[in-house]
Amino acid sequence: MTSESTPSGSRTLLGSVRNAARVLRAFSHADQELGVSELARRLGLSKSTTHRLVATLEAERLLEQDPRTGKYRLGLALYELGTTVAEHVDLHQASLPVLTTLRHQTGEMVHVAVLDGLEAVYVERLESHYMLPVFRRVGHRLPAHWTSSGKVLLAALPRPELERRLKGIALDARTSHTITDHAALLRELDEVARRGWASNVQEGELGITSVGAPLRGADGTVIAAVTVVGSSDRMNAESLRPYRVAVQEAAAVISRRLGYRGRH
Repeated sequence: MTSESTPSGSRTLLGSVRNAARVLRAFSHADQELGVSELARRLGLSKSTTHRLVATLEAERLLEQDPRTGKYRLGLALYELGTTVAEHVDLHQASLPVLTTLRHQTGEMVHVAVLDGLEAVYVERLESHYMLPVFRRVGHRLPAHWTSSGKVLLAALPRPELERRLKGIALDARTSHTITDHAALLRELDEVARRGWASNVQEGELGITSVGAPLRGADGTVIAAVTVVGSSDRMNAESLRPYRVAVQEAAAVISRRLGYRGRH
């Protein structure tokens, strides 16, 4: 089988990628460094194919070579990827029990979002007891300025980074309430950062209001936002405070579960 071939039952898989994965999995606590010849023998590949694989993996920092022995070991990029995965696993484990309590307490949709560029990405979600005209499946993305979670996450960015991301970007309107002016958005984000929570009143969807608060990791960095989403009939100016208090309390609990020990 060549490096590009695949088993008959897996025709959509790339053989070269599979072999690269096999190279990485060959390393273990017992075999932290391996040479090309040993890798080729273990994997049943030619030395030339194995050399091309490890050279490519080294270029991507997934492997690194010991200049003294010529052998390879797992690279720092794998550690960085593993740390990212661990953070998301920790976020899921830390947030889900608290989200369940928050949904029971409020009766509304609750979710957790992270920031990707200028988009809020929903990574956890529990449905409302009510029928809402919104769909926030896990993995769903929305422009951050449309949402309370997005405002929380944008407000946590250092101002130079925030301005860099916004430079030359048109802020699209979803409704007549959406903030589309850069200066107005920056003023709103300053207020969010000052008070520690964000609201979204019909800015992303007519008839829908949400309130969100930041989730902090062990070092105090804002890594996500937790939000309660409901009908504007139930979550209006007069009734918003209990939802805001509930979401801030939930954010504090999740942050403590993530290792944060500072003042929330």
